[in-house]
Formats: sequence, structure tokens, C-alpha cells
Amino acid sequence: MSATLARFIRCITLVPMLGAFAAPSMAVQVTDNLNLGGAVRARWDYDPDRDIQKFNFDTAFLTATYTSDTWIGAAKYRFYGRAYPYQYTAHVGDIQFAESAWIGYRFNPEQQVHVGLNQVPFGLQPYFGSTFFETLGNVIGLEDLSQVGIKYIQQRGDWNLQTGYYLRPAWQGEGTSNGATYSSVVSEADDYVADGSNNQERHTLVVRLAKALEVGTWTAEIGLSGLSSALENQDTHDEGRRNALAVHYLGKNGPWGVQLQAARQQMSPRNPGSDERVTFGGFDGTYNVASRGNLYVADLSYEVGGKYLFEQVSGVKLYANYSAFDKSADEFKTSQRIILGTSFSLNKLWIATEWLYGKNDPYIGGSSYTQSLAAGGSNQWENQVYMNIGYYF
Repeated sequence: MSATLARFIRCITLVPMLGAFAAPSMAVQVTDNLNLGGAVRARWDYDPDRDIQKFNFDTAFLTATYTSDTWIGAAKYRFYGRAYPYQYTAHVGDIQFAESAWIGYRFNPEQQVHVGLNQVPFGLQPYFGSTFFETLGNVIGLEDLSQVGIKYIQQRGDWNLQTGYYLRPAWQGEGTSNGATYSSVVSEADDYVADGSNNQERHTLVVRLAKALEVGTWTAEIGLSGLSSALENQDTHDEGRRNALAVHYLGKNGPWGVQLQAARQQMSPRNPGSDERVTFGGFDGTYNVASRGNLYVADLSYEVGGKYLFEQVSGVKLYANYSAFDKSADEFKTSQRIILGTSFSLNKLWIATEWLYGKNDPYIGGSSYTQSLAAGGSNQWENQVYMNIGYYF
């Protein structure tokens, strides 16, 4: 990254504290079809058990979208660093990576194709629930997953078909770890990961079929997804497999929303040691995930209508989310995550506040980062509070 860009990124980290409430919208419509934008976000972390109380810069990202009757596309690039939990880096931008970068073509209103770094169509879309922090599905590599390939989408009446072929995961960005990507993907383990592995995921095939329906006063979607890929071990040079299957339900009745999902992930790596673990990475870290297990997700939400506090607060949403990763190996401890939260807009800011409660969760309460999703961590319920404040332009 150039010195000029580095200085620019360091400057915009001051926006959340110094000018976000009064800053005018800076969205740039380059043409009738092309828009450029982005966001600057701050975060607050509070964990009294670990004596953590931090309010600082979270991330900055830049976006581009293109929309016409035929050609479409989107790109997003993220910058992290310097502030908690990346205080070990010197500058904003020391950790950076692409979230998406794809172009697409609409054959007609019902059919389109996307090529490039785009979201893999698996399970509930675009996320496995209402939370900002996301579910355990994210850290085991199924939720909010982007890879490099081609995706085809077809809408026919109440049926939606999405199918894709992905040659490889996202390109590595910059960071201090082998996990310098936005999505949680199969990675080479860093030295600090005990019993780590070195696999590369290639040739991912995925199919998602969903049907919209009405049940009484509820509008709903039910769906089935399947994923299969090759796991190429870089030590043994043997090829294993990664397979996943999910069923999901999404329901809406006025302000109420329900999302349910059950998924099975089964990996058969060809590691030189144990095949019970596969190393994943993302957000500048790598960690082990159990090769086989079931993921369960349940999400309940309620949208509060109207505007409040002199019409400055709107779009209030309350939600509760539970996710569990139940591993097949008898000696491996189940990972669980509960999130109670709310999101809303405050003038030009978008804010999410969440209470995180987890057991054997690598991201909550200081349980083992590298082993919680495999053999397990502290095996105790831990909690903390998380808030994200974003100014989007």
C-alpha cells in the first residue's frame, strides 16, 4: 500500500469520533449506473472478566456497484489495523483484503450470472440470521462465504435456483497471518496452531434450491443446499473432500421474523497426522475446525416501526440468535453461541449493539482461539458486549 493511501486511511479513522454525527452524505454517483461509496466504523468491546473496555476504530471499506438492464457488478475492499483487536499492527491498512469483486450479466429479469469473487449460495442468504456478529456458521466456513468462480441464478415463479462452480477461495490480502481473507476459508495453519494442517480448497460445486410460499399470514421460504469441494493437502499431496448439506426456513409475519437452519459438514482431509481437524483462517488468524459436525441455527426478530428521539432514530430491530456446532468426535466439545441484540439508524449512523454469550467459541470470552471449534476451549459459558457504529457514504 502506498504511503499516500496509508496516510489517507489513518486520517479517516478520526471520522467516527470527530465528525460522523454532522457529516454530510458523500455518496458519489459517477454515472447513471455506477456508484462509489464506503463506510467508516468504530467498535466498542466490553468484557469485565478479561478487563477489556475498548472504544476505537474498527474498519474502513470502499465499495463500487454497477447496475444496468444487462450488466451488473460489485466490489468491496476492507482496511483494518492499529486498533483493538489488531493493536499488534502499527497502521490502519496493515491488514486489508477484498470482500467481493465480481461482474455479472442479466440474460433477462429471471436469469443472471456472476463471475469473480462472489458469495457462495449456501443456506440462508445473505446471512444465517439477523446478527451483526454472525453465527458459528461463519467461523466454520459456511456463512457469508465468498470464493472465486461463477454463479448462475434463475427465478421461475416461486422457485429460485442458484448454482456455482468456484475454482478457489478468495485471494490472500495483507496481514500477519496465513488467514488474510474476509471469509473463513480452508487455510495453511500458522505456527501457533497446535495440530494444524495445510490444505487448499479447490473446485467447489454448490447448488441451492428454494421455494417461496404462504402459510396463513406468514410469507416464507424453504430451501435445500449442497456443497462439495476438493481438499488438496500440501504435505501429503493427497486429495480429500469437503461436503456440506443444509435445509433452511425463513418466515415473515408483519414485524416478526423467524429463521431456522440445520446443516451437516463432513470433511475428509488427507493430513499427515490426524484427520479430525482442518485448519481454517480469516481476519488475520488461523484456527482448527472439527472435520465432522452438525450446525444448528435459530433466529427470532421483531422490527419496531416509527421514528423516535425527534425522528433521529429509525429502523429499530430486536433479535435473538442461537447457533451450535455439534462435533461428531466423541471427545470434542460442542461449540455454542447466543446473541441478543438490536440494530437501528441514528441520523446518518447505523448502530448494532449485541450481548454475546458463548461456550467453546473462539471469539467470545477468551476461550481457546485455535482449538475451540475443534476439541474445544474453556468449556465454560463466557460473555461480553459488542457495539458497532458505522457511518456509511
